[in-house]
Amino acid sequence: MTSRSPSASPTVTVLAPETLETWFREHQDLVVIDVRSAAEFESVHIRGSYNVPLPLLSEHTEELAARLGSRVVLVCQSGARAEQARQRLGGVGLGTAYVLTGGVPAFAAAGGDVVRGKDRWDLERQVRLAAGSLVILGLAGGKFVSPKVRMLAGAIGAGLTFSAATNTCAMGRALSAMPWNKAAKEPTRETAILQLPVAPAGQNPTA
Repeated sequence: MTSRSPSASPTVTVLAPETLETWFREHQDLVVIDVRSAAEFESVHIRGSYNVPLPLLSEHTEELAARLGSRVVLVCQSGARAEQARQRLGGVGLGTAYVLTGGVPAFAAAGGDVVRGKDRWDLERQVRLAAGSLVILGLAGGKFVSPKVRMLAGAIGAGLTFSAATNTCAMGRALSAMPWNKAAKEPTRETAILQLPVAPAGQNPTA
């Protein structure tokens, strides 16, 4: 496979849940990386997937890319964080990663093999709750406390607009650090990235 330079723009590639099921049966070189938080991963994950949360992936992108082969699927809750991960990996030359359409819920709904644990709200649902609550608080505070409190609702709206435009989520990063979003064993470079299988020589697109 042709190597890509770090500056090359990788092709946007999405993968249907049904196709991933087929790949599990047909390809031994498949690596599925779940970029959600460890707590979300504990709640439900695709059997055989590896948990490398997006902040950890962002910190060790080059090292991770160097271990991956040509058949990599990135998954999260909806596809948004997986797409961020794809862009980061593409930035260091790995232009072959796929993003699972609809994330883990879509794979489970399609009859895919998933492992279920303690039920938790996923991070994206928490973001919607927090943003909605702050908007309501701002509107109510503006009516009963001070009109200036309404600025809170405007700030949340601006933040969500910026988040959509940049495909990032500061509120999500903040919530991911909360105690209820922590797992008993948080992934580290040693327990997550270094435990991934190393692609055979000649299969790594960044080589």
